[in-house]
Amino acid sequence: MTDENQILEEADLIEVIENQLADGNPLKVKETLMRLMMTGTTRDDAVAMMACAVAIEIFDVMKNEGEFNLKRYSEHLDRLPDLSFMEGE
Repeated sequence: MTDENQILEEADLIEVIENQLADGNPLKVKETLMRLMMTGTTRDDAVAMMACAVAIEIFDVMKNEGEFNLKRYSEHLDRLPDLSFMEGE
C-alpha cells in the first residue's frame, strides 16, 4: 500500500538538487555542497540534506500556491548540517 498523501519522493528531491548543481543555479547549492564536503560530509549525505531544504520550499509552493522562496531556501542551506529547521516548518 502506498501513501497517497506523499507528494514528493526522495529520489525526486535529490534530482532537483542534482539539476540545481548541474545548472549552477542557485549558486548557493554548489557552495553548500562544497562547504559540507569540506567538513567531512559525504556527497550523498550532503545532497540528501539539501533535498530536505528544497522539500520545504516545494511543499510550501504546492500547499499555498505561492512562489518559491529563494531567500528562505538559502537560509536553510546555510544552516546545514543542522536540520532543526525541519521541525518548525
